[in-house]
Amino acid sequence: MADITRNATTVWNGTLLQGSGTFTVGSGSIPEQAVSWPARTEEPGGKTSPEELIAAAHASCYAMAFSATLGRNEAPPEQLTVTSVVTFAPKEGGGFRIASSALTVRGKVPGIDQARFEELAKMGEAGCPVSNALRGNVDITVEATLEA
Repeated sequence: MADITRNATTVWNGTLLQGSGTFTVGSGSIPEQAVSWPARTEEPGGKTSPEELIAAAHASCYAMAFSATLGRNEAPPEQLTVTSVVTFAPKEGGGFRIASSALTVRGKVPGIDQARFEELAKMGEAGCPVSNALRGNVDITVEATLEA
């Protein structure tokens, strides 16, 4: 498979604290979105943030990776619901960092038990390209619950 590229563009106006911006994605699948420092560090007020976008990317990527892992292990899922909670925190020595991404997955997967679901959930995380991009810089956790 050839390398795949995707793109997004942000236009920012003004200073960090008083300014704001908008971003668009190359596919056009997401309408133009507003971003600002206050929306990132206080209440979002209808705007998004880089951390929210990372959370969306991580949850989506992990759902795909886990689904593939389940399929390869003869346990195709009926449904997976994945949430990623990304934490933006002060960095030692000044500044900020993305400190963690806590993945929570609930799944309907016939024919396996909770222990096997948890084992495969960890394998899925290890194969997730977004996890692999974040690993070593961001604490990643996985909480997996098999639903009846």
